[in-house]
Amino acid sequence: MRVLLVQPDQNRTLGLQQLARVEPLGLEMLAGALLDAHEVALLDLRVEPDGLERTLADVRPDLVGISSTFTIDLPRALAIAHAVKAWDDRTFVIVGGHHVSLSPVDARDPAIDAVVVGEGEGALRELADCLALGGDPADVAGLALNRNGGQVCTAARPVLRELDALPRPARALTERWRSRYYAALATPIASVETARGCPYRCDFCSVWRFYGGRIRFKSAARVVDDLAAVNESTVLFTDDNFLASPRRAAEIARLIGERGLRKHYNLQARSDTIARHPELLAAWRELGLTTVVIGFEKPDQAGLDGVNKHNSVANNEAALDVLRHLGIEPVTSFIVDPDASPADFAALRDYVRRLRLNLPLFAVLTPLPGTELFTREQARLTTQDFELFDLVHAVLPTRLPAPVFYAELARLWGSSYPAWKVALARLVFALREHGRSAQEEGWRTALAEIRRFADPRAYLAGGTTPDRAI
Repeated sequence: MRVLLVQPDQNRTLGLQQLARVEPLGLEMLAGALLDAHEVALLDLRVEPDGLERTLADVRPDLVGISSTFTIDLPRALAIAHAVKAWDDRTFVIVGGHHVSLSPVDARDPAIDAVVVGEGEGALRELADCLALGGDPADVAGLALNRNGGQVCTAARPVLRELDALPRPARALTERWRSRYYAALATPIASVETARGCPYRCDFCSVWRFYGGRIRFKSAARVVDDLAAVNESTVLFTDDNFLASPRRAAEIARLIGERGLRKHYNLQARSDTIARHPELLAAWRELGLTTVVIGFEKPDQAGLDGVNKHNSVANNEAALDVLRHLGIEPVTSFIVDPDASPADFAALRDYVRRLRLNLPLFAVLTPLPGTELFTREQARLTTQDFELFDLVHAVLPTRLPAPVFYAELARLWGSSYPAWKVALARLVFALREHGRSAQEEGWRTALAEIRRFADPRAYLAGGTTPDRAI
């Protein structure tokens, strides 16, 4: 069976997703689960936005799988599904990812035949095998089938207990784009998954709901084998909390050292773990750790408690000290409430200034489908346009008039990344990457987007993104 896996284009929207374009690791892993029995192609529309029609003609797929992990992906996933059916309505179209798994009704569309509910490797492989033999998809566990204007769910699929049994990512399918994947100013960059899930229950996060409140780990040996297979010199660990098991993180570090793998590592971790294990961060720094992303979320304890973070401002600041002692300036993310007052914005600006945070990110509190926040706030949503669920537009009522709210939000970005700072970064990277157009694309896009975040007119223009040239 011929299978085409498609990553939707996200380039049309203003949003934090523009600060990174990482390889479609989920689709690469799905491909890895299929390749021994089926012909598989992968199309990344973020890099080739006009490539769908040509790829359909070249591949002539029997089955098309479309990623809808992020909420902003869904409108594009639906458009892709309709384009596929218009090309050949006999093609079986399936979508998967966090959003549609947690809210499959959003993919109840005549152009979509099925939704993967949960992890996709096993379900997609069984579906492809089933269709190749002329079987009934209703026999495949872990699907929501769109039939006769409604949805029918098949049997629930058991959770894969041993992540080491997962297939290797089929990275060869993205070979022609690999130099164009970036995370902020790091490019080219590869992605490596070492665990799935999170034991915490943050109100704004859908990860723990998607994985049933559990966390599962790949073994340290499997992780290091995956790292050894990556050609890029910079690696992003995709785990939401890479240090969830400090003992395992230490074992991974030990094996990396034994095998002499020299790379630059980017990871995301909770501040409480960093504060409790400075020796672990020191060991990773010796191995090449360069970037750590921490969800500070709020500048005060009441705010942290309000989003069910189960952490403290004291831990945030202790982690900051640990990392700075090691020569690492962390990326710190904050949540801006739609009902923020001018005083709240001023308090956040003052906090960022007081701690001299050089790399803060500001996300508007957004009730993403599947989160506790969505359950609580769904009736108050001001829009059903999922392209505006990009973490920079308010989709709940704002206390301030919209122009004032976005002016305050833009001021947060502008005070943290003044024009001279962006211009200096542009100059430094232009000199460093001179003549390497693929590498330049990442930092140029990231810096252009940061500059746009400081312009209140960009938010009021809606979800679409005009020319980003800087």
